[in-house]
Parts: sequence; C-alpha cells; structure tokens
Amino acid sequence: MNASTYDRHCSEIVAQTDLLRSLVRDVDHLRSPVPSCPGWNVGRLLRHLGGAHRWAEEVVRTAAEAPPPDGHFRDLPPYADEDPAVLDGWLGEGAALLAETLRTAGPGAEAWVPFPRLGPAAAFFARRMANETVIHRADAFLAVGASFTVGAVTAADCLDEWLELGSQPQMFDFRPELRELLGPGRTLRFQATGAAPGAVADWLVDLTGEAITWRRAPGEEAAVTVRGPLTDLLLVVYRRLPARSPGIEIDGDAGLLDFWLERVSFG
Repeated sequence: MNASTYDRHCSEIVAQTDLLRSLVRDVDHLRSPVPSCPGWNVGRLLRHLGGAHRWAEEVVRTAAEAPPPDGHFRDLPPYADEDPAVLDGWLGEGAALLAETLRTAGPGAEAWVPFPRLGPAAAFFARRMANETVIHRADAFLAVGASFTVGAVTAADCLDEWLELGSQPQMFDFRPELRELLGPGRTLRFQATGAAPGAVADWLVDLTGEAITWRRAPGEEAAVTVRGPLTDLLLVVYRRLPARSPGIEIDGDAGLLDFWLERVSFG
C-alpha cells in the first residue's frame, strides 16, 4: 500500500466517524432499530464501531501477537439507552486515537492480522477500519431514513476489499458452506453506471474454479450482470440494499445472484 492510500484510509476513519456523529446528538436516532444489524439500535451500533476502533488501535500500538479480547464491542446489551453527549465524545476520541496510532506506526508496522496475506497489520487495519466505518455509517443513516452517499474512490475501495476478504482461502475453513457457491458457468458482474471517465468501476466474481476469485473486468461477460450507481452497488453487495431496488438492473441469471447473496455476509 502506498503512503497516499494509507493516509487516505487514516483520514477516512475520522471523516466517516464525524459524519456518523451528526446522528448522535438526537436521542431518538440512537434508539432507532438497525434492520441490517438485527437486535441493535443505532446506539449499540456506534458502541460496536467505537469499540472496534479501540481494539484495532490496541493491536497496532502494542504490536500484538494475538487478537485482544473483543467482547466489549460484540456483547452490547448494556448499551440499550445511550447518553448522546457521552457517546458523541467517546466515538470521536476513539477514531482520532486510531488514526494517530496508525500514522505514528506507519503502513509497514507488523502485528497480528486475521489474514496474513493481506498484511502488514497497520495497512490492513487502516483499510479495514476505514471501510468498516463507511458501511456502519450506511447502517445508521439508512436506519433513521437519512440519505447515504459516499465518494467514488472510497466506495470502490470498499468493494475491492470486501471481495478480497471473501476470496481468502481461510474463508472455506471458517464457513465451509461457501464451497456451495463454486460451479461451472457461475460468474457475476457488478457494473457501476455513471462512473467517471477512465474509472474501472466494473467487477467480476468468478466461482467457476476451485476457489472464489474476482477481478476488475470492464466489458467481460458474465452469467448475471448487476448495473446501478456505484453507491447502490456497494450496498447491494454488502446486503444493505435489496438487489431488486429502483435504479438496479439485473441481466441474466438472477437466481445465481440470489444464491450468491444468500451465502455471503458482512458483519
């Protein structure tokens, strides 16, 4: 990862968190249920995200050789009714601390990572936490009926990273049912409409071999092609927006798309 991309990820963690904090000041927003994260309201979602920021910061700062405990941002019943003033400051402080630690460490800093092929740790967690913050901002904004938009570079990076994570060989160990996706003729194309001239906003997921693979593949034919604005494609792939939503066009084997979406997920 080059230095400018790393710096963008660090900045994005703070910028996306600040956008989220605009919701925190309304206690009714904090109590709104989050359909894409069953059992959570917006307050719990933000506690999860802020806890993940602090957890990743600890991994990088301490050069941890194993993952620290993560129950504090996964077991969330205590956070059913948040104080907006407390949560606002806590969320902002955690994002700023993570970004500062990442910048101090530099992109090559080593520590434990869940997918060693995607390290070094600092570069991995800068990207992971930037994109995690984007998607959970979508969760919160959609939950309260707010309009969600994100820049093209960030949206494309979210899609790239999601496909990279989903194609790691370890995923078959974690979730053996993913092998059901593999089969002859199974290819899916996600093509962004309205992309800037020269942008390669066109992805192909290939399930025809012994592993899940993907590539940026402008113009390549697939068994099913999904077209729509880049932000909407991002939300479809992350299962935050139904594939059969206004503005989304599906050509080809829609059943394959459904089959794939039923078996892929993001927390």
